[in-house]
Amino acid sequence: MGIFDRFKGHHGQDKAKDMSDTAERKANEKTGNKYESQVDDAQQKAEGALGMDRERPDQP
Repeated sequence: MGIFDRFKGHHGQDKAKDMSDTAERKANEKTGNKYESQVDDAQQKAEGALGMDRERPDQP
């Protein structure tokens, strides 16, 4: 069983998205939002690799 297998269900996927958002916020806080677009790109790639693609509004 892989580390991300527990996130494959709907409830687990919601929790994984929350954790992903939290990690993105913390990374942006630590860098003073200097690398915001790179952090967002990395988050999207990680979520895509886990099958957690979600529609995102255009971000400024």
